[in-house]
Amino acid sequence: MQWHGKKLRHELKYYLSHHEYVGLRNRIRSLLPLDRHSVTEDGYHIRSLYFDDIPENALHDKINGVFQRKKYRIRIYNVSDRMIKLERKSKWNEYVSKEAAPLQRKQVDRLLEGDIDWLQDEEHRLCHDFYQDLQRGTMKPSVIVDYVREAYIDELTDTRITFDKQLASGLHSYDLFDPDLPTWQAVEGQRLILEVKYNKFLPGQVAALLQMSAHQRSTISKYVLCKERQKVYWS
Repeated sequence: MQWHGKKLRHELKYYLSHHEYVGLRNRIRSLLPLDRHSVTEDGYHIRSLYFDDIPENALHDKINGVFQRKKYRIRIYNVSDRMIKLERKSKWNEYVSKEAAPLQRKQVDRLLEGDIDWLQDEEHRLCHDFYQDLQRGTMKPSVIVDYVREAYIDELTDTRITFDKQLASGLHSYDLFDPDLPTWQAVEGQRLILEVKYNKFLPGQVAALLQMSAHQRSTISKYVLCKERQKVYWS
C-alpha cells in the first residue's frame, strides 16, 4: 500500500513471557530463516538515539494515540559505526512507514555538537526534512533505546517476525558509540516484545505459526517505555 509515495505496512506488537518466546521461536525456526544480519543465534544489537521537541510532542502523540505522527532517530548496529542510518518512522492509524538515509560517524558527531547546517547539503530528502524539523521544532536528542533483536524473514512475502529482548533506556549520555553506556532495563521481569510486520496480508502459514489473538495485541512503543524509565530515574 502506498500513501503520498510512501510504502505503508502493518505492524503488530505483543508482549511475550520467556516461556511463550521459547515455544514460538522453536515453531518459527522450523519455517523461516534467521535474518542474515544476525551475528549470533540471539540476533544482533540495535541502538537508536531518538529526537523530540521541547514539549515532547512525539512522546505525547504516541501516548495519546494521535492518528498521524512521526519520530526521528539515528540507528546503529552492534555498537559500531560501520552502518549508521537516519530514520523517520511515520504512523497513519494502523499503518507504518519507515524511511532511511545513510550517515557517517563524523556527521553524527557534528549533529550532536549542534552543527546541523550540513544536512541541507545532503542529497537525501529525509536529511532536508530533518533539518527543517530541527529548525522549526527546536528538536534535540531525547533518549537512547537499546535492545537485542532476533529477526526471522519471509522474503517471498516481505514479512518480518522479530523478538526484541533486553530493552533498556540510556542514561547520562547520548553517545551512541559508547560500549559502556549506562542503561536501565525498561521492561519489568523476563518479558520481551514480539513484532510482526507485513504488507497487505499476513501469510497463512505465518499466522498459523504465531497463533496470536487480537486481544493480546498491545500499543507498545520502545521509545515511550525508555522515556518513562528515564523520567523515573531522574525523578
